[in-house]
Amino acid sequence: MRILDRYILKSIIYIFFSCIFVFLFLYIIIDLLSNLDEILRHQATLALLARYYLSYLPVMLVQVSPFACLLSTVYTFGKLNHNNEIIAMRSSGLSIFEIARNALIFGFLISLAVFWINDRLVPTSLTENQKIKIQLEEGSAKDKPKKNESIINLTLYGLRNRLFFISKFSPAAKTLEGITILEQDENQNLTKKIIATRGIYQEGLWKFYQSITYKFDQNGQVIDEPSYLEEEIMSIPETPQDLASLRQKPDQMNIRQMQDYIWILSKSGATTVIRNLKVDLYQRFTAPFTSIIIILLGIPFSLLMRKRATGMSAIGVSIIVGFLYYILDAVCLAVGKSGLLMPALAASLSHIIVLSSSLYLISKLP
Repeated sequence: MRILDRYILKSIIYIFFSCIFVFLFLYIIIDLLSNLDEILRHQATLALLARYYLSYLPVMLVQVSPFACLLSTVYTFGKLNHNNEIIAMRSSGLSIFEIARNALIFGFLISLAVFWINDRLVPTSLTENQKIKIQLEEGSAKDKPKKNESIINLTLYGLRNRLFFISKFSPAAKTLEGITILEQDENQNLTKKIIATRGIYQEGLWKFYQSITYKFDQNGQVIDEPSYLEEEIMSIPETPQDLASLRQKPDQMNIRQMQDYIWILSKSGATTVIRNLKVDLYQRFTAPFTSIIIILLGIPFSLLMRKRATGMSAIGVSIIVGFLYYILDAVCLAVGKSGLLMPALAASLSHIIVLSSSLYLISKLP
């Protein structure tokens, strides 16, 4: 690696990790101060608070990495431009892309890391964070009567390849209403469908009322006559506590789970829900590469800065560019979820626009 490349890369890496540390530190401090009265009322222990914020670190890292990449790029190249070092590099015959090569490689590696963290760590991190949050909230509620709060439209993956759809779940009463259970084989083929009007958890067992069971062959066709039982004991290992604490939302699923979830829902005819989930799924693939794309966007803006206060200028430019980018991304996703764009296009349109704009602006640089 050339001395010049090491010089630029060292500055970008140093500022990137400094930004990550500062952002995470500020987030934790602000969140602690904002919820200090709740924490004191619930009498949360330091160990539980430490677990809570450690479980949320992957989520915060994924969220702040693109902005840290943008800020480190704008500051580094803005400082080089301010000291006329860019002019010296260009005079020696280097193009903008040759100067920024290592910055782009660094952004690509960060994008790959964010993709891996977002798929492997963030779903489990959100689930663990939700468990700890419940523990924090129950800290001061042990001596208080629990309210019979109900969860509406609960959907979750269970053991033995089961997908639960529950209209109403009352954790305190340990009852279910409007139950639909889909059982699958290892190849995600539907093998059994159970419908029941009501379910009660008693003595470690689930008892379903007015249940109808359908069995399916490998082609998805109903075989035999559906069996109807007024009362039926179900071999379901999930307890009410599992249903309350481990209910899984789409943002708590990895890519494979979301694909399976969409495939199952595709048989229900819920087109709006499926379309929204497809947009979210494709965003899982495109969002991590925001880091490298936003570096490309930051390069022309940093080279156009002419102010002496390079540091403050870099922060200001980063805030404006980042804000406009996320507005564009939010608009594209909203248009996709409304059905005006295909899900894949909606998830990648902001990247396409920003990438095209960045390459155009770079080509116009002197």
